[in-house]
Order: sequence, then C-alpha cells, then structure tokens
Amino acid sequence: MSNISKALTIGQVAETIGVSTHTLRYYEQAGLIREVGRTQAGHRLYSPADLDWLRFVMRLKATGMPIAGMQAFAALRAQGQPTMGARRDLLVAHRDAVLARIAELQSNLGAIVDKIAYYEAAGRAPAAEHSPRQTDETHAHSHSEEDSPWTTHTTTATPEAGKN
Repeated sequence: MSNISKALTIGQVAETIGVSTHTLRYYEQAGLIREVGRTQAGHRLYSPADLDWLRFVMRLKATGMPIAGMQAFAALRAQGQPTMGARRDLLVAHRDAVLARIAELQSNLGAIVDKIAYYEAAGRAPAAEHSPRQTDETHAHSHSEEDSPWTTHTTTATPEAGKN
C-alpha cells in the first residue's frame, strides 16, 4: 500500500458501497475480495483498486449473478491476464441472462400497462355499463381472468358492446 492517504477502512468502504462491514468480511472469506492491506494493528485498509473491484462485484450482485458465479469470476481474475477470455465468456453468459430477464420484465410490464389502461377506460364509462355480469359477457372471459395480471386487454367496453 504505497499511498496510505488514499486507503479506506472497512467502515468507510462499507458506507461508500452501501453494505455492512459483516458483508465485506463475508465477501473476503468467500473469495470475492483479494486479501486487502492491513495496518500494524491488523485493521483492513482498502485501496482505490479494491473499492473499484467491490463496486463491480456489487453490480454483478445487483444484476442477479449468483455468489458461485462471482466466486468463479474472482478466481479467474486472481489468475491474471491468461484468463481474460474466460472472464469475458462468464460476463457474456451473465449479460445474456440479464437481457432475458429484462425481456421477461418488459413483457410483464406490458401486461400491467394494458391492465391499467383497461381499468382506466372502465372507470371512465358510466357505471351501468360495467356491472360484473356485463363485463364478463362483453369480454368473453371470466372475472378471474379479468383480474389476472397476465391477461391483457386491448379493447374496451363500448355502449354498443352490452346491447344484444
């Protein structure tokens, strides 16, 4: 640790990245953090490079990478330059998993947006037009489907729809 003035204590690092000191100690025991410098009294001192790495670990965690995946990445990182291709491959696989989750979330969000639009349209129509029985007949599905978060509505009830 050549520049001790830039070194951070475990408490400072914990506060900076938003985790507990216990979590940092766990990450060290789990092999996610390389051995950090220590004072003569044995207190951990983190370098700016350690902080950068921890921020990256927190991004991996926030994007849903399992601890085992982070450990594999950290182990490869500790081996240095020859593992760059393997680290890239791990990140590509993780990126693809994140993109798949984003697509799923987008689809689910679309269903929620459609449901909100359905309820907003139903709320603007006169009350007599939207009795539970009429809604079921108008939309040709059950009430439980109507309230299902996975059923989308692209049409709204019109006064003509209830007249037969």
